Amino acid sequence: MRLYNIDHVGLAVFDLDAALAEYERLYGIRPLYRETVASQDVEEAMLPLGGSFVQLLQPLSKDGPVGRFLERNGEGMHHLAFAVDDIDAALKELAGEGVRLIDQEPRPGGRGAKIAFIHPKTLSGTLVELVELPDDH
Repeated sequence: MRLYNIDHVGLAVFDLDAALAEYERLYGIRPLYRETVASQDVEEAMLPLGGSFVQLLQPLSKDGPVGRFLERNGEGMHHLAFAVDDIDAALKELAGEGVRLIDQEPRPGGRGAKIAFIHPKTLSGTLVELVELPDDH
């Protein structure tokens, strides 16, 4: 398995519009993508930064993963996402290494990507997301 880029750093926020306004005011960056990802129970915005993104995540409910994260921890870093060429092969390889996977199979994510999460106990307490982008990205 080869990680070829940091795809994004995911930050949980209570108010996506307010967070976007601050990023634009302070840093002059605007989202390249903004969408609701119902399967993740979030509205997300992707702010381009070099070859990667800062992903802002606002939960759609308090019951989803990001909603529960905000309740426990408040706003801040939620996860680190790495781009991979073949997410199915990556998951198979990691499972063979005994890595604790949250997702045994990829699920749909924003930008038409296939995504999967690796348990935070695997890598220094950091929730890791693997991202396989569609060919048109």
